Amino acid sequence: MDDLKTTNKLLMIIVIPVIFYLLKILSFIFVPLILSMFIALLFLPLMRWLKRMKVPKQISILIVVIIIAGLFIGFSELIQISMKEIITNKDVFLEKAEAKFLVPILKIEETLQLDRVEGKNVLIHYLQKNFLSQNFATTFDFIRDTLSMTLMTVFFVVLLLSESINFQKLLSKTIFTRDYSSIKTFMKIEKDIVTFIKVKFVISLFTGVGIGLACLFFDISFPIFWGLFSFAINFIQMIGSVIAVVSLSLFAFVELDPTGILLFFILTIIAIQIIMGSILEPIFMGRSFSINVITILIVLMFWGYLWGIPGLILSIPITVFVKIILEQFPKTKIIASLIAGPDKPIKFKKT
Repeated sequence: MDDLKTTNKLLMIIVIPVIFYLLKILSFIFVPLILSMFIALLFLPLMRWLKRMKVPKQISILIVVIIIAGLFIGFSELIQISMKEIITNKDVFLEKAEAKFLVPILKIEETLQLDRVEGKNVLIHYLQKNFLSQNFATTFDFIRDTLSMTLMTVFFVVLLLSESINFQKLLSKTIFTRDYSSIKTFMKIEKDIVTFIKVKFVISLFTGVGIGLACLFFDISFPIFWGLFSFAINFIQMIGSVIAVVSLSLFAFVELDPTGILLFFILTIIAIQIIMGSILEPIFMGRSFSINVITILIVLMFWGYLWGIPGLILSIPITVFVKIILEQFPKTKIIASLIAGPDKPIKFKKT
């Protein structure tokens, strides 16, 4: 018996790295699949309502696809508007940025003995020479991968909503031995994940609107872009808000004179992030979503390493999903409690 336990442990040590390796190299399949699972969970209540209204399943799925396509098209239109705004005003911004950063850049050129055509805009010189030329191919690949991932995600959403892939039955056949346990866990997962996605979307939306209005009020260029940027990056837990504040503060340093107005603007966007992310979000999420800060940092690094930006966005929903699964078994409840945080009480069933 001891030899069997030792063999099982050794197999686990071998299998786990192989699973993570497969997750990394097959990210083009797993990322759309997991993302589609969360999207399908979000639309399941709508599907049930349409079913009660005796709407055919094919029509219901078509309605969901139209809603997703509408959201995607609307977001794309906002991106196009912000890009046009940036292209129209980029020369004015570059002149302001050169005036602010000319002295330190000249010192760096002198120290590193860099050659530059006299009279040419410093930022345009370095952006065209280094950034744009090196990153054009990367940008093209990013657009191509995003489009491919979007189409695959929609495809998997259709399969999940049409029950070609039944997640509840998959749980009962792989993790749980009884249908009752799998149904109960699936309902818990659906409730918590749907709440998480809804709250995160609404909080991110209001954060983006608040940041955009703050840029508009303080006369910061590209308010639509900064609103979209804050909305999108807010889906990355913890570090997303920090990146948004730091990026916008540096941009505002170019736009505004270093006076009390600049300081007040920075305090305003910090206040928006604190109110939305640190006060309102925990209130609406509830204690069931409490996750240890250390756990958040670990999963962000882990999934970010495996899947990049999609991994950073999906890391917290995946962690919530894993925590719910672990809470269903007495032997793994302590792990779920450690994920939840030290203030979460550990409850064990009486034997």
